[in-house]
Amino acid sequence: MEFQHISILAPECMEALNPARGGIYVDCTAGGGGHSLEIARRLPTGGRLICLDRDDAALAACEKRLAEYADRVTLVKSNFSALDSALDMLGIEKIDGVMWDLGVSSYQLDEKSRGFSYTAEAPLDMRMDQSGGMSAADVVNTYSEAELIRILRDYGEEKFAPRIAHTICTARESKPLSTTTELAEIIYQSIPAAARRKEAQHPARRTFQAIRIEVNGELDAIAPSIESAIARLNAGGRAAVITFHSLEDRIVKQTFASLSFGCTCPPDFPVCVCGNKPKIALLNKKPILPSEEELQINPRSHSAKLRCAEKL
Repeated sequence: MEFQHISILAPECMEALNPARGGIYVDCTAGGGGHSLEIARRLPTGGRLICLDRDDAALAACEKRLAEYADRVTLVKSNFSALDSALDMLGIEKIDGVMWDLGVSSYQLDEKSRGFSYTAEAPLDMRMDQSGGMSAADVVNTYSEAELIRILRDYGEEKFAPRIAHTICTARESKPLSTTTELAEIIYQSIPAAARRKEAQHPARRTFQAIRIEVNGELDAIAPSIESAIARLNAGGRAAVITFHSLEDRIVKQTFASLSFGCTCPPDFPVCVCGNKPKIALLNKKPILPSEEELQINPRSHSAKLRCAEKL
């Protein structure tokens, strides 16, 4: 399948990042190159874009899409959690803009063999980097019932986590679970019929999200990556983060709030002794949401939120 991706909130991201100013920009989640293309085509002569992704298919598609701008683009296979290492490897100390488009890409959802979707039969994989590491099959077949309950609650906000985890553990006693449809059916049968009838979407979506996050360590990397990037930004540099569910957005919101806060001394101290100063200024106190027009064109943008900040 060709790696296609409709860039969500692209105009809003570009307005915040303003790559026309020039300098060095980093797309921490390049994917198929949608947002990267928007940055590259706006960069003036001498500007540079670093594209990070851990998915080989994504990097190949990104390279193809950005071929016209190859003179200003550098692709690096890397998780955004290793942002510092990637920049050090390239000899880059400071940057002028950085963005993240978090979560799973449209290609990864639509490509059946990747195992991200509960609507099509595929091996239980869900790895964003298919060159190695734990797969979804490893999670559902080796995690204890208590561990499954934890990730379903923490990463999927699934209120029926105990029932689903118990059913998974019972089912795998006969044989290991190996396909997405097999797992989706187990989840479906674990949820009471009355609750299923109230669902607007398949009840497996929360469990699949939870397992995907566990497999790829998605949430753990967000705050450290943002903190590293902010430390690398030149004064006036911009950061933009797109999230797609409350868990991601909460982390981004809290991280931005922490970085924008100054003195942490108790309020009864006569003078500041901590010396902390705000590192960023929030460009939008409330997240930017997709327009009605974008929602009609791309239904997958429905849950997207954009938060932006400027380095002080």
